[in-house]
Amino acid sequence: MPQGWQWDGTLFEGSAAYYARGRLPYPAALAGTLAAALHLDGRGRLLDVGCGPGVVTLRLAHLFAQAVGLDPDDAMLAEAARRAHDLAVTNVRWVRARAEELPLDLGTFRAATFAASFHWMERDLVAARIRDMLEPRGAFVQISAETDRVPESVAIKALRERYLGAERHAGQGVLRHGTPNDELDVLRRAGFGEPDVIVVRGGGTVIRSVDEVVAAVFSHSASAPHLFAEHVGDFESELRALLTAAQPSGGFVDPIPDAELRIWRHPTGREGD
Repeated sequence: MPQGWQWDGTLFEGSAAYYARGRLPYPAALAGTLAAALHLDGRGRLLDVGCGPGVVTLRLAHLFAQAVGLDPDDAMLAEAARRAHDLAVTNVRWVRARAEELPLDLGTFRAATFAASFHWMERDLVAARIRDMLEPRGAFVQISAETDRVPESVAIKALRERYLGAERHAGQGVLRHGTPNDELDVLRRAGFGEPDVIVVRGGGTVIRSVDEVVAAVFSHSASAPHLFAEHVGDFESELRALLTAAQPSGGFVDPIPDAELRIWRHPTGREGD
């Protein structure tokens, strides 16, 4: 959990409807790469921790007999369920809870994934609980990718700071020290060894409209709609004007980002043991 910050339920309040539409996609090879690394065969279960609107959960669900998406935000889970219905993904269960509340009698899992979520948690506690929920050859998987990137980021940052101030907001608090990135030490303390690190190349580009970039901005914890209170409409109007003035003909072209997989094997069941 970020130093000097306390979690609260408004972290992504109002962002659910924007998240999946605004974020850049993960690489097309993400699921296949994870399947090869973990020798997945359609059996076992996935726990996606801090699943948000189910972007990663739904991308990986077909690799398992069942997937469980866990998140504390009701609106995110409602959006995840809606997307699962639209995509005809039927082997997913959605659970509203914080990761710190695990195990919640959810059983054991072949893999637990964390996509841009672990840094918001009480990580030592969560890592230890996930360790005890993994099958003997299960894996703790951290997925990192710059899917939150936005064009005109410098101008947007300046606009956001004009409304909210220079400190980065997150829920009801501010992040004076950023978010932590010492996962290696955290996982070692939980009994895991060194991770396997796999880079999945993005490749290709996507073209985003002004609407999609606005959605990307509102998908950030630092610019979640609730932070602007009664001024959210004014902020959005100025944001749209800024983007419209800067928009190239045909839209904003963004490369699909690479993703990095860090895979920690269960301490009692590493490959080759």
